[in-house]
Amino acid sequence: MQLALALKAYKGRHPLVIAIPRGAVGMARIIAHALDGEFDLVLVHKLGAPGNPELAVGAIDELGWRHISAHAGFHGATSEWLDAQAAEQLEVLRQRRARYAPARKPLDALDRVVIVVDDGIATGATMRAALHSLRERKPAQLVCAVPVASPEALARLRDFADEVVCLHTPADFDAVGRYYRHFPQVEDAEVMALLGDTSRRR
Repeated sequence: MQLALALKAYKGRHPLVIAIPRGAVGMARIIAHALDGEFDLVLVHKLGAPGNPELAVGAIDELGWRHISAHAGFHGATSEWLDAQAAEQLEVLRQRRARYAPARKPLDALDRVVIVVDDGIATGATMRAALHSLRERKPAQLVCAVPVASPEALARLRDFADEVVCLHTPADFDAVGRYYRHFPQVEDAEVMALLGDTSRRR
């Protein structure tokens, strides 16, 4: 709700609010409702570092476009590793598309305000892939919106969105979950329930 309030200038413009699954799905649905907009998903996945899958060294969208972070090599991610990770995560995205929206086409982003939401930004790799994917769909305005982010990662994203909205950029940023009172894992069943409820409301 705090993020929706920060985005209130877009109310009345029928924005398309796009969630990066899975953590941001519930958030994006609330924001879309608050802004009288529509809600949808963008399917992207981080490419994890060798020995540390939670550390993103890149990201991929469901069409196979990759963003590789500048620090990937430092963390031991060779081109062979990245190729293998990309193949693995493309399969994850294929399975998610089949589960989440097998007969549901993405909503049209052409000439619309599109707000891409995640629950937080640590490295920026996943959001970078999401912004690229949405930019290809030719929105009128592309907005990156998150509650919390690393200042360095957020700065790297400013060239890829028309506006960046972030509530908190702590200098000692650690992990996204640290800045929530309650940070449960979002499961596929919850995502599917939210998508099903949205479809019934249309």
